[in-house]
Amino acid sequence: MTYEINFWRTKSGLEIDFVLGGGEVAIEVKGATRIEKRDLRPLNAFIEEYSPRKALVVCNEREERVHGRIRITPYRSFLRDLWEGNIIR
Repeated sequence: MTYEINFWRTKSGLEIDFVLGGGEVAIEVKGATRIEKRDLRPLNAFIEEYSPRKALVVCNEREERVHGRIRITPYRSFLRDLWEGNIIR
């Protein structure tokens, strides 16, 4: 099974790094060790407009957590889930 990989950007400058499967999954990648509420603005805007099945922030935080409809996940956990095929399905 193949999925298109795109990005998303608004005229006001909000952007999402990866949009998979025609909007099914939105992924924002951050180098931060702590994700703040302001970091979630682009994903929240995307969720409001497109209602993806999954919305993720991949980052350097040590523990996974959920903020609303957004899963904030350490990059190692994300890579494990990606390799196991759990991101898109």
